[in-house]
Amino acid sequence: MFRTLGGGDLPINSTKPTHPHSVADLCDEGARLYASALSTGRIARAEVRPAPCLLEFALLHPDPDDAELLRPVPPSIALAQRLHPLEREIQDRRRYSIELTEVFEPFLALSAQTPPSTHAITVHEGFDRINAALNLATTGCATEMLTIQPGGGRSVRALTQALQRDQPLTDRGVSIRTLYQHTVRHSPGTLAYVDRISAGKVEIRTLEELIPRLIVFDRTVAFIPASDDRSVALELRHPGLVDYLIKVFESLWHRATPLTEQVPYDPTPSGISGVQRSIAQLLVEGHVDEAIARRLGMNVRTCRAHIAKLASYLGSGSRAQLGYLIAQSGILEGPVPEGHDDPHDGAGAGLHGTHGPHDGHPVGHGPQGGPGDA
Repeated sequence: MFRTLGGGDLPINSTKPTHPHSVADLCDEGARLYASALSTGRIARAEVRPAPCLLEFALLHPDPDDAELLRPVPPSIALAQRLHPLEREIQDRRRYSIELTEVFEPFLALSAQTPPSTHAITVHEGFDRINAALNLATTGCATEMLTIQPGGGRSVRALTQALQRDQPLTDRGVSIRTLYQHTVRHSPGTLAYVDRISAGKVEIRTLEELIPRLIVFDRTVAFIPASDDRSVALELRHPGLVDYLIKVFESLWHRATPLTEQVPYDPTPSGISGVQRSIAQLLVEGHVDEAIARRLGMNVRTCRAHIAKLASYLGSGSRAQLGYLIAQSGILEGPVPEGHDDPHDGAGAGLHGTHGPHDGHPVGHGPQGGPGDA
């Protein structure tokens, strides 16, 4: 709790755990007894039992003439004993800063000869570096943050971290627009997060299928994942790249359904729901169950339940036959209205949260957790 200039711990009284403190924060009882000892020149050992910190901090020492008495150390000496190591540490820090300056001075002279360049693409490896870059961009965000967060509901821990990150943004007037998949509509935790954060300038919409994660700050810097486990992220500052990603976001945004509105549901005449038709389309394209579940933001068990319903409806006895029957049934013919989803199809059942960000963000602002989300 108590730190020195260089980050080391100050001496803390631990003999009496009821009032641990550093010498810089002497307890009331210790201060009173020390003042009394200074006034009289000595104090009975029994009197200082309530404040063992006086002995630990060497403010009292045994009386050479009487073992039952203690004598106070003059405050000027006690102060000097504690200031000396701090002053020495300050001198060491100053010397180190001078050495650093001398090391980098030749390079500073070289860089001054060429105009500074802005890195269009910066690679961040490791969750700590990703989080540090995201935190820096979040702190500097002044007007708007756009986020795309595919997948289902999030864990309580991820949602709590997201609230701590996002609340300061809305408090200072930053608007946030976030795209989720329809499956978060079945996540009580995510809905609770939305209720708490929506007091600010926050808009949330959902789609059945989304591109991978994306965060854009003030339309000048964007973050995207660069590996499947999101342990590598790209920070993009090239205006053309950022503008392109914003256009992708806006295209998805205009097709999405506000979270406060019910998802349009227009099943086929055969009764196949929108989500089942999306699954059927992905099955015909050759995707496996895990890939379909990931793209539609649901768990594999729920996805297989929908596949079983399709197979039962079409009378399929095998996966190969199911793909053939889907193609022959005509359920994929014609345009598929965006956002078709049955609010009672159980798509949110058994959702697994992440993230981890900033569990957070990468990338992960909003209730998606941090860059290490699984």
